[in-house]
Amino acid sequence: MGWLDGKRALVAGAGSGIGRAVLDAFAAEGARVAAFELDPGKCERLAAELPECVVHQGDATSLADARGAVAAARARLGGLDVLVSCVGIFDFYRGLAELDDDQLDAGFDEMFRTNVKSQLVSVKAALDELRRSSGSVVLTVSTSGFYPGRGGILYVASKFAVRGCVIALAHELAPRVRVNGVAPGGTLGTELTGPGSIGLAGRLLDDAPGRAEDLRSRTPLRVALTGADHAGSYVFLASDRARGITGTVIHSDGGAAVR
Repeated sequence: MGWLDGKRALVAGAGSGIGRAVLDAFAAEGARVAAFELDPGKCERLAAELPECVVHQGDATSLADARGAVAAARARLGGLDVLVSCVGIFDFYRGLAELDDDQLDAGFDEMFRTNVKSQLVSVKAALDELRRSSGSVVLTVSTSGFYPGRGGILYVASKFAVRGCVIALAHELAPRVRVNGVAPGGTLGTELTGPGSIGLAGRLLDDAPGRAEDLRSRTPLRVALTGADHAGSYVFLASDRARGITGTVIHSDGGAAVR
């Protein structure tokens, strides 16, 4: 038996990176899965590679699009037990002093809209279904939501905000819905890009030279983690084995806190 047998799960940002690894892990653990993804090309790939997966294309910052994804999942799966959000962008360590005066407003809005609003919008859209099933939510935080230096000012601030969302929603939605988070460390194989508003739309974090060795050198466990390394934490939090856990963040980061 899989850890998620009988669960019906929707993963936002499921087209690549950690989101795709979570989708694959959930399916392998017996869940019936739905994917919510912005990129049409990634949606096509998901539909071809996972024919049993419900695939919905749309913008996770749009409540109408998120409700469309929930409705598609409900229509095919009969309801929803788990919502996961893996939507996000990165600022490539851009400090406040490095942001031009005319970039701050737009950069802040884009970063917080993508990294924070998208997670709240997805929960809002799924809330009725999750309450009906006494389900659970797993949001994606980051080591940047706990420690400085893992991103620039906008990214770090946005991830601290997501950490706050986990705690506040866990308090608000108890006892019917559990809300937890996973805080991945630096990850290989993502397609994490930056805000177009500060000129980073075409840049990919994984393109950095020597990234695998850099990640190994920064973690006490000397590991360069992939999405699959993080996915097990999402599986656990979504499973009935975690039925007594809410408002908690699992640190899947190679031991960053003990460095």
